[in-house]
Amino acid sequence: MMVSFIQSNYMGFGSGVVVPEYGISLQNRGAGFSSDPKSANVLAPGKRPFHSIIPAFLTQNGQPQMSFGVMGGDMQPQGHVQTVVPMLDYQQQPQAACDAPRWKVNRDFTLDLENRFDTDVTQQLKDRGHQLKSIYDPYMDFGAGQFIWRLSESPDHGYVAASDSRRDGQAPGF
Repeated sequence: MMVSFIQSNYMGFGSGVVVPEYGISLQNRGAGFSSDPKSANVLAPGKRPFHSIIPAFLTQNGQPQMSFGVMGGDMQPQGHVQTVVPMLDYQQQPQAACDAPRWKVNRDFTLDLENRFDTDVTQQLKDRGHQLKSIYDPYMDFGAGQFIWRLSESPDHGYVAASDSRRDGQAPGF
C-alpha cells in the first residue's frame, strides 16, 4: 500500500521536449553523467556515478515500514538523513521531521542553513569555523519530502503520511 516515487524534470522544464498528443515533458536527469572516461561520473561498466534520484523505502524485520523521498538535487541524500534519523533515533513523527529546519553542505563545504535554524546552534557552528549562509527562501535549496509510515503490522492500524511545506504536495489517504 506504499509507493516511493520522485518526480523530477531537472533543470526547470527538463529536456524541453514534450511528447506529442500527451503533453508530458521529458526529463533530462542524465545531464549530470559524463562520457569522459576520466570523469568520476562516467557511465561505464562497474562504475557507480552520482545521481540524485533516490526514492527510498525503509523496512523493519523484512517488512515495509516507510516509503519516502526528499527531492532536490544534491539535497536529496542530505534531506534523507535529516528526516529519517529523527524518526528512527528520536521517535519523531514524520510531519515534525519533515518540517524541521534543514542545513545543506555545498560543494565548496560551506553550509546553507534555513533561516529558522536555532540561533544558538548557528553561533556554535560559526565558533567552530564553519562558513555559513542563511537562506530565506527554502523552496529550491532544502528539498521537499513526502513520507508514508506504516503504524504496525496490522493493516487495521493504518499509516501516517507527511508532506513537506517547502513545496506543493499533499499526503492524501483513500
